[in-house]
Amino acid sequence: MGKNGQVQSIRGTELVRKLVEEGDRLFTVERARELAPSVGLAENYLRESLHYLARSGWVVRLRKGLYALSSSAPGVSPVHEFEIAMALVHPAAISHLSAVHHHGMTEQIPREIFVLTTTGATIPRSHDKKGASGGAVLIENVAYHFVQVKPDHYFGIEDVWVNDARVKMTDPERTVLDGLLAPEYCGGFAEVLHIFETHMSKLNLEKLISYALKLDGATIKRTGWILEQFGANAKIAKPLLDVPIKGYRILDPSGTHQGHCNIRWRIQENLPGNLKR
Repeated sequence: MGKNGQVQSIRGTELVRKLVEEGDRLFTVERARELAPSVGLAENYLRESLHYLARSGWVVRLRKGLYALSSSAPGVSPVHEFEIAMALVHPAAISHLSAVHHHGMTEQIPREIFVLTTTGATIPRSHDKKGASGGAVLIENVAYHFVQVKPDHYFGIEDVWVNDARVKMTDPERTVLDGLLAPEYCGGFAEVLHIFETHMSKLNLEKLISYALKLDGATIKRTGWILEQFGANAKIAKPLLDVPIKGYRILDPSGTHQGHCNIRWRIQENLPGNLKR
């Protein structure tokens, strides 16, 4: 790097200070370009400066064109993983085990950040050399797992505050239904049953049922079966019972097609032997 390049690198650190001043803990290349003239950073050195800042640990590259200020920068509080998740894909909502844990419904600690988004959304690729398993994106040793659903199944989202960040998250009712759709992302089916058993009294059952009715027949019948098992009023669950389906659906979608067939709910109770019906 020549003398002029060294000067521009210094301007890059001044850009970081400007971003801190403006409150831009997450920023795009376009935002950096807007602020560059105010610190004397030349347009043709912007990307080089960002590369230098990332290599020096001042900023973190999240995906193409998107960066976060590092907590090593003076005056910057750490950017929460949920806040990063919101910036990685659109639309996005924290979901599954991450939401279960946030809502206080499990003691399991998520190893990944689960993010609900829609089919057609552009999922970023991992640029970490270590890679990530199961299709997750690894950024700064944190794995982000994106679960895509049809646009009309993207609902039950609320705004929550996590530290200084306002993020989207599936509400408790949608979160437990996601456990019936993909229990492997919610700690396993036994954990999902335990969540219903211990927290059903805190759920809005009318909302839960209205959500379930927007999903597939298997989820509708699983929801009805579980509500009945844990003592919900039969009248409340009747809309779920009245939905006609052909054949049987397995209770645990991650399990085998074995077990007693419940005629009332059209559910095959494929529960492990150590779980009581």
